Amino acid sequence: MLKIAFAPLYNHPLPIGHRFPMMKYELIPEQLLYEGIVEKDNFFAPNAVDERFITLAHQAAYWDRLKSMKLTAQEIRRTGFALTQQLITREMYIVGGTLTACDFALENGVAFNIAGGTHHAGSYWGEGFCLLNDQAIGAYYLLHQQKAKQVLIVDLDVHQGNGTAEICRRKPEIFTFSMHAERNFPFRKETSDLDIGLADGIGDDEYLTILEKQLTLVIDRVKPDFIFYLAGVDVLATDKLGRLNLTQNGCKLRDYLVFSCCKKIGVPVQVSMGGGYSPEIKNIVDAHCNTFKVAIETLI
Repeated sequence: MLKIAFAPLYNHPLPIGHRFPMMKYELIPEQLLYEGIVEKDNFFAPNAVDERFITLAHQAAYWDRLKSMKLTAQEIRRTGFALTQQLITREMYIVGGTLTACDFALENGVAFNIAGGTHHAGSYWGEGFCLLNDQAIGAYYLLHQQKAKQVLIVDLDVHQGNGTAEICRRKPEIFTFSMHAERNFPFRKETSDLDIGLADGIGDDEYLTILEKQLTLVIDRVKPDFIFYLAGVDVLATDKLGRLNLTQNGCKLRDYLVFSCCKKIGVPVQVSMGGGYSPEIKNIVDAHCNTFKVAIETLI
């Protein structure tokens, strides 16, 4: 059975006018249920992550300062959120959801987290709406628990997974692949194992051609036994923080390419949703729900 991590606290209260679309975390489960894509039994309530797994990927000093709310004002501004205990608890539950989804993926072939994809958080910093890096922690968790030997992180958010690259570069058992808009945030990039920086305005055909070629080469080279997929929908032409020009169907075909590769090699995949900043939240929700649809059609 497909398992999906979700908790009401994913939808964190923000000031009116804040550009992060928190409401999507409530709307995605509602839409999935409304369309009959999943049933209530598909959702599970995550637990807060055990702190010992956080410090596999993040520096203990950073985690200690974060959980005790001792980040500097500059560090807090860099995250894009006001720092509260409620926000820290939310982050711990999101990471907990991804780790449990890893275990479900090992059982069922695929599992989701409604939130996550917090790829800008580095080993000692938070940034860009990310405080703890759920998939990087997940990768370290799998290796530490001897549940995987070679992990591939496929990051297809429109922004480079700089935090993931920085955290994982010291771990040869984790291969990081980021395909993103080159001229977009973060403007100081880290070095992934493979970075594909795309020119502004690339549309469906060119994007999908590049992805199919590069993902096939990466999988052949890495031979992973577990894959993380960051399925950001800020690649859409409608996105106000993206610089690419994908249609809803192009985004859906992107998901199909990833899941088809996972099926072909018989490797489990954990999916976190990543970014999406289209002015019309319907565009965000529809694109995210398509990812679930494609996974079910391809892998279940």
